[in-house]
Amino acid sequence: MTRPASPGALLRQALTEESPLQIVGTINANHALLAQRAGYRAIYVSGGGVAAGSLGLPDLGINTLDDVLTDVRRITDVCDLPLLVDIDTGFGPSAFNIARTVKSLIKSGAAGCHIEDQVGAKRCGHRPGKEIVSTEEMADRVKAAVDARTDTDFYVIARTDAIAVSGVDAALERAHACVEAGADAIFAEASYDLDTYRRFSDSLGVPLLANITEFGKTPLFTVDELRSAGVGIVLYPLSAFRAMNKAAEAVYQAIRRDGHQHQVLDLMQTREELYDRIGYHRYEEQLDALFQQGKNKAS
Repeated sequence: MTRPASPGALLRQALTEESPLQIVGTINANHALLAQRAGYRAIYVSGGGVAAGSLGLPDLGINTLDDVLTDVRRITDVCDLPLLVDIDTGFGPSAFNIARTVKSLIKSGAAGCHIEDQVGAKRCGHRPGKEIVSTEEMADRVKAAVDARTDTDFYVIARTDAIAVSGVDAALERAHACVEAGADAIFAEASYDLDTYRRFSDSLGVPLLANITEFGKTPLFTVDELRSAGVGIVLYPLSAFRAMNKAAEAVYQAIRRDGHQHQVLDLMQTREELYDRIGYHRYEEQLDALFQQGKNKAS
Protein backbone atom coordinates (compact mmCIF):
# COMPACT_ATOMS: atom_id res chain seq x y z
CA MET A 1 0.00 0.00 0.00
CA THR A 2 1.33 3.44 -0.94
CA ARG A 3 1.72 5.73 2.02
CA PRO A 4 -0.12 9.05 1.74
CA ALA A 5 2.12 12.01 1.02
CA SER A 6 3.23 13.93 4.08
CA PRO A 7 2.13 17.56 4.51
CA GLY A 8 5.66 18.65 3.62
CA ALA A 9 5.60 16.60 0.43
CA LEU A 10 2.23 18.13 -0.51
CA LEU A 11 3.66 21.61 -0.04
CA ARG A 12 6.65 20.80 -2.21
CA GLN A 13 4.34 19.40 -4.87
CA ALA A 14 2.23 22.57 -4.80
CA LEU A 15 5.38 24.64 -5.27
CA THR A 16 6.25 22.73 -8.43
CA GLU A 17 2.72 22.94 -9.85
CA GLU A 18 1.92 26.61 -9.16
CA SER A 19 4.45 29.40 -9.58
CA PRO A 20 4.37 31.60 -7.75
CA LEU A 21 2.42 29.64 -5.14
CA GLN A 22 -0.23 31.79 -3.46
CA ILE A 23 -0.50 31.05 0.27
CA VAL A 24 -3.25 32.71 2.30
CA GLY A 25 -3.46 33.19 6.04
CA THR A 26 -6.25 31.26 7.75
CA ILE A 27 -6.94 32.58 11.23
CA ASN A 28 -8.92 29.49 12.25
CA ALA A 29 -10.17 26.13 11.02
CA ASN A 30 -13.30 27.63 9.44
CA HIS A 31 -11.17 29.97 7.33
CA ALA A 32 -8.95 27.05 6.30
CA LEU A 33 -12.03 25.36 4.82
CA LEU A 34 -13.01 28.60 3.06
CA ALA A 35 -9.53 28.89 1.55
CA GLN A 36 -9.68 25.29 0.38
CA ARG A 37 -13.08 25.92 -1.21
CA ALA A 38 -11.62 28.97 -3.02
CA GLY A 39 -8.99 26.76 -4.64
CA TYR A 40 -5.79 27.56 -2.75
CA ARG A 41 -3.09 24.89 -2.67
CA ALA A 42 -1.56 25.90 0.67
CA ILE A 43 -2.48 27.92 3.76
CA TYR A 44 -0.72 29.76 6.57
CA VAL A 45 -0.81 30.44 10.31
CA SER A 46 0.62 33.85 11.17
CA GLY A 47 2.30 34.50 14.51
CA GLY A 48 0.76 37.95 14.52
CA GLY A 49 -2.57 36.35 13.72
CA VAL A 50 -2.30 33.94 16.66
CA ALA A 51 -1.41 36.87 18.92
CA ALA A 52 -4.16 39.20 17.74
CA GLY A 53 -6.84 36.68 16.77
CA SER A 54 -6.54 33.98 19.42
CA LEU A 55 -5.07 35.97 22.31
CA GLY A 56 -6.03 39.61 21.66
CA LEU A 57 -2.38 40.64 22.02
CA PRO A 58 0.13 42.52 19.83
CA ASP A 59 2.73 40.79 17.66
CA LEU A 60 5.65 41.25 20.04
CA GLY A 61 6.75 37.67 20.66
CA ILE A 62 4.25 37.20 23.49
CA ASN A 63 2.52 34.06 22.23
CA THR A 64 4.07 30.68 22.99
CA LEU A 65 4.64 27.46 21.09
CA ASP A 66 1.58 25.93 22.74
CA ASP A 67 -0.57 28.87 21.60
CA VAL A 68 0.53 28.27 18.01
CA LEU A 69 0.16 24.48 18.20
CA THR A 70 -3.41 24.83 19.43
CA ASP A 71 -4.38 26.77 16.31
CA VAL A 72 -2.32 24.47 14.06
CA ARG A 73 -4.03 21.31 15.33
CA ARG A 74 -7.49 22.79 14.96
CA ILE A 75 -6.74 23.56 11.32
CA THR A 76 -5.01 20.30 10.38
CA ASP A 77 -7.77 18.28 12.06
CA VAL A 78 -10.30 19.44 9.44
CA CYS A 79 -8.30 20.64 6.43
CA ASP A 80 -5.73 18.65 4.47
CA LEU A 81 -4.14 21.58 2.65
CA PRO A 82 -0.43 21.90 3.50
CA LEU A 83 -0.03 24.42 6.31
CA LEU A 84 2.93 26.80 6.62
CA VAL A 85 3.49 28.12 10.16
CA ASP A 86 5.18 31.26 11.49
CA ILE A 87 7.41 30.29 14.44
CA ASP A 88 8.89 33.74 15.07
CA THR A 89 12.41 33.19 16.43
CA GLY A 90 11.82 29.52 17.31
CA PHE A 91 10.19 29.82 20.76
CA GLY A 92 13.28 29.71 22.89
CA PRO A 93 16.92 30.80 23.05
CA SER A 94 18.64 27.55 22.15
CA ALA A 95 18.84 25.01 19.36
CA PHE A 96 16.98 22.59 21.62
CA ASN A 97 13.97 24.93 21.73
CA ILE A 98 13.95 25.25 17.94
CA ALA A 99 14.23 21.48 17.54
CA ARG A 100 11.30 20.95 19.90
CA THR A 101 9.27 23.46 17.94
CA VAL A 102 9.91 21.76 14.59
CA LYS A 103 9.23 18.26 15.92
CA SER A 104 6.00 19.47 17.55
CA LEU A 105 4.84 21.12 14.34
CA ILE A 106 5.40 17.95 12.36
CA LYS A 107 3.49 15.90 14.93
CA SER A 108 0.64 18.41 14.68
CA GLY A 109 0.40 18.05 10.91
CA ALA A 110 2.17 21.20 9.68
CA ALA A 111 3.92 21.17 6.30
CA GLY A 112 6.58 23.77 6.98
CA CYS A 113 7.61 26.83 8.95
CA HIS A 114 9.54 30.04 8.71
CA ILE A 115 12.01 31.20 11.33
CA GLU A 116 13.37 34.74 11.53
CA ASP A 117 16.53 36.60 12.51
CA GLN A 118 15.07 39.11 14.96
CA VAL A 119 16.12 39.10 18.60
CA GLY A 120 13.88 37.32 21.11
CA ALA A 121 12.04 40.54 21.96
CA LYS A 122 10.80 40.73 18.39
CA ARG A 123 8.45 43.18 16.68
CA CYS A 124 6.08 43.04 13.75
CA GLY A 125 8.19 42.91 10.59
CA HIS A 126 6.65 46.13 9.26
CA ARG A 127 7.26 48.21 12.39
CA PRO A 128 10.28 50.39 13.22
CA GLY A 129 12.79 49.57 15.93
CA LYS A 130 13.58 46.00 14.89
CA GLU A 131 16.83 44.42 16.07
CA ILE A 132 18.42 41.32 14.56
CA VAL A 133 20.87 38.68 15.71
CA SER A 134 24.20 38.02 14.01
CA THR A 135 24.34 36.19 10.70
CA GLU A 136 26.06 33.30 12.48
CA GLU A 137 23.31 32.98 15.06
CA MET A 138 20.63 33.05 12.38
CA ALA A 139 22.41 30.34 10.41
CA ASP A 140 22.54 28.26 13.59
CA ARG A 141 18.77 28.72 14.02
CA VAL A 142 18.17 27.46 10.50
CA LYS A 143 20.50 24.49 10.96
CA ALA A 144 18.76 23.57 14.21
CA ALA A 145 15.39 23.60 12.46
CA VAL A 146 16.63 21.58 9.48
CA ASP A 147 18.43 19.01 11.63
CA ALA A 148 15.32 18.50 13.79
CA ARG A 149 13.10 17.37 10.91
CA THR A 150 11.49 13.96 11.43
CA ASP A 151 9.91 14.38 8.00
CA THR A 152 12.59 15.16 5.44
CA ASP A 153 10.01 16.99 3.29
CA PHE A 154 9.09 19.45 6.07
CA TYR A 155 9.77 22.84 4.49
CA VAL A 156 12.02 25.30 6.35
CA ILE A 157 12.01 28.93 5.25
CA ALA A 158 14.52 31.44 6.60
CA ARG A 159 13.11 34.93 7.09
CA THR A 160 15.43 37.90 7.25
CA ASP A 161 14.39 41.29 8.61
CA ALA A 162 17.78 42.75 7.71
CA ILE A 163 16.54 44.88 4.79
CA ALA A 164 15.01 47.42 7.16
CA VAL A 165 17.85 47.19 9.69
CA SER A 166 21.05 46.87 7.65
CA GLY A 167 20.10 47.20 3.99
CA VAL A 168 19.65 44.87 1.03
CA ASP A 169 23.31 43.86 0.70
CA ALA A 170 23.45 42.68 4.31
CA ALA A 171 20.14 40.87 3.91
CA LEU A 172 21.45 39.07 0.84
CA GLU A 173 24.56 38.00 2.73
CA ARG A 174 22.34 36.57 5.47
CA ALA A 175 20.14 34.83 2.94
CA HIS A 176 23.13 33.04 1.43
CA ALA A 177 24.27 31.93 4.88
CA CYS A 178 20.80 30.57 5.59
CA VAL A 179 20.74 28.63 2.32
CA GLU A 180 24.15 27.16 3.17
CA ALA A 181 22.68 26.14 6.55
CA GLY A 182 19.93 24.20 4.77
CA ALA A 183 17.02 26.61 4.28
CA ASP A 184 14.60 25.48 1.57
CA ALA A 185 13.51 29.04 0.76
CA ILE A 186 14.15 32.66 1.75
CA PHE A 187 11.58 35.13 3.10
CA ALA A 188 12.82 38.68 2.39
CA GLU A 189 10.69 40.66 4.82
CA ALA A 190 9.62 44.26 4.13
CA SER A 191 11.06 44.42 0.62
CA TYR A 192 10.06 47.74 -0.87
CA ASP A 193 10.32 47.23 -4.65
CA LEU A 194 10.46 44.60 -7.38
CA ASP A 195 14.16 45.23 -8.05
CA THR A 196 14.93 44.06 -4.51
CA TYR A 197 13.06 40.82 -5.13
CA ARG A 198 14.95 40.40 -8.43
CA ARG A 199 18.28 40.81 -6.66
CA PHE A 200 17.34 38.04 -4.23
CA SER A 201 15.91 35.68 -6.83
CA ASP A 202 18.85 36.19 -9.21
CA SER A 203 21.34 35.57 -6.44
CA LEU A 204 19.75 32.61 -4.65
CA GLY A 205 19.21 29.07 -5.85
CA VAL A 206 16.07 28.52 -3.76
CA PRO A 207 12.50 29.89 -3.91
CA LEU A 208 11.90 33.44 -2.68
CA LEU A 209 8.85 34.36 -0.58
CA ALA A 210 7.19 37.78 -0.89
CA ASN A 211 5.04 38.88 2.03
CA ILE A 212 2.22 40.94 0.49
CA THR A 213 0.63 42.17 3.68
CA GLU A 214 -1.71 45.14 3.60
CA PHE A 215 -0.79 48.54 5.07
CA GLY A 216 2.87 47.60 5.45
CA LYS A 217 6.21 48.50 3.86
CA THR A 218 5.78 46.36 0.74
CA PRO A 219 3.54 47.59 -2.10
CA LEU A 220 0.64 45.31 -3.03
CA PHE A 221 2.31 43.81 -6.08
CA THR A 222 0.30 41.50 -8.32
CA VAL A 223 1.12 37.85 -8.89
CA ASP A 224 2.24 38.63 -12.42
CA GLU A 225 4.58 41.39 -11.22
CA LEU A 226 6.08 39.12 -8.58
CA ARG A 227 6.47 36.28 -11.07
CA SER A 228 8.42 38.62 -13.34
CA ALA A 229 10.74 39.36 -10.40
CA GLY A 230 11.43 35.67 -9.80
CA VAL A 231 9.31 35.27 -6.67
CA GLY A 232 8.25 31.68 -6.01
CA ILE A 233 5.85 32.10 -3.07
CA VAL A 234 3.37 34.91 -2.47
CA LEU A 235 2.06 35.18 1.08
CA TYR A 236 -1.12 37.02 2.13
CA PRO A 237 -0.90 36.52 5.91
CA LEU A 238 -3.88 38.39 7.34
CA SER A 239 -6.04 39.61 4.44
CA ALA A 240 -9.19 37.70 5.41
CA PHE A 241 -8.60 38.39 9.10
CA ARG A 242 -8.55 42.14 8.50
CA ALA A 243 -11.76 41.92 6.45
CA MET A 244 -13.41 39.77 9.12
CA ASN A 245 -12.50 42.27 11.85
CA LYS A 246 -13.80 45.22 9.84
CA ALA A 247 -17.11 43.45 9.20
CA ALA A 248 -17.43 42.40 12.85
CA GLU A 249 -16.90 45.95 14.06
CA ALA A 250 -19.55 47.24 11.67
CA VAL A 251 -22.05 44.63 12.90
CA TYR A 252 -21.37 45.29 16.59
CA GLN A 253 -21.72 49.04 16.12
CA ALA A 254 -24.91 48.73 14.07
CA ILE A 255 -26.68 46.46 16.56
CA ARG A 256 -25.70 48.70 19.46
CA ARG A 257 -26.69 51.87 17.60
CA ASP A 258 -29.87 50.68 15.88
CA GLY A 259 -31.15 48.02 18.22
CA HIS A 260 -31.34 45.51 15.36
CA GLN A 261 -29.19 43.93 12.66
CA HIS A 262 -31.39 44.66 9.62
CA GLN A 263 -28.89 47.02 7.99
CA VAL A 264 -25.93 44.65 8.19
CA LEU A 265 -27.43 41.36 7.04
CA ASP A 266 -25.66 41.75 3.70
CA LEU A 267 -22.31 41.57 5.56
CA MET A 268 -23.20 38.17 7.02
CA GLN A 269 -22.72 34.62 5.85
CA THR A 270 -26.15 32.98 5.83
CA ARG A 271 -26.99 29.96 7.96
CA GLU A 272 -27.14 27.74 4.87
CA GLU A 273 -23.82 29.08 3.61
CA LEU A 274 -22.21 28.26 6.95
CA TYR A 275 -23.72 24.77 6.99
CA ASP A 276 -22.45 24.19 3.46
CA ARG A 277 -18.92 25.40 4.20
CA ILE A 278 -18.43 23.20 7.29
CA GLY A 279 -20.29 20.15 5.95
CA TYR A 280 -23.03 20.35 8.57
CA HIS A 281 -25.55 18.23 6.67
CA ARG A 282 -23.01 15.45 6.13
CA TYR A 283 -22.48 15.21 9.89
CA GLU A 284 -26.22 15.30 10.48
CA GLU A 285 -26.78 12.44 8.03
CA GLN A 286 -24.26 10.35 9.94
CA LEU A 287 -26.07 11.15 13.18
CA ASP A 288 -29.42 10.18 11.65
CA ALA A 289 -27.93 6.90 10.44
CA LEU A 290 -26.66 6.10 13.94
CA PHE A 291 -30.06 6.84 15.46
CA GLN A 292 -31.70 4.63 12.88
CA GLN A 293 -29.32 1.78 13.69
CA GLY A 294 -30.25 2.12 17.36
CA LYS A 295 -33.95 2.03 16.54
CA ASN A 296 -33.50 -1.04 14.35
CA LYS A 297 -31.69 -2.88 17.15
CA ALA A 298 -34.38 -1.94 19.65
CA SER A 299 -37.22 -3.16 17.43
